[in-house]
Amino acid sequence: MKRTVLESARKRALEYYKKAGIVITDEEAANIEVADFGLDMLDNTGLEIVVYINTDIYCAKEMVLFPHQNCPEHRHAPIPELGCDGKMETFRCRYGTVYLYVEGEETPDRVCHPVKEDTCYTVFHEIKLTAGQQYTIVPNTRHWFMAGDEGAVISEFSTTSRDEYDIFTDKDIKRIPEIED
Repeated sequence: MKRTVLESARKRALEYYKKAGIVITDEEAANIEVADFGLDMLDNTGLEIVVYINTDIYCAKEMVLFPHQNCPEHRHAPIPELGCDGKMETFRCRYGTVYLYVEGEETPDRVCHPVKEDTCYTVFHEIKLTAGQQYTIVPNTRHWFMAGDEGAVISEFSTTSRDEYDIFTDKDIKRIPEIED
């Protein structure tokens, strides 16, 4: 991802945090992670993240999804060598609408249809979250999520986040961003 794309996405994410009434410090703003998942399709597939804390016990983040942007299908599997059962996470919608897709019976007439749906998405049980609603995902559950028309801000509360161990259905994904000048 080019640095200009990174900086533009950070600036745009700050506008969404402001809409949600979430105060972001200057230091947090300078460190917003912009994940394009190595696909160079940020408008469609990406996520903007502020990590408040990530310890050996718990993690807290604020995430922005721009309108119709999605975080691709993945799971947080056990990591036996670290004594980890996988990440459990609760998503709480703070602004907008987020459509969360998890394992379970496919929702008829679901709202979201991501790019690469036919090859890289396998779960289609839809859970709609609006401001103030939340949902908890247990470890090793395949899931993905997408914002509605106005975008979304989501708080994540979880056990320790180990992003480098996330298992994505799309084998082309690189979870850790690579920035070019």
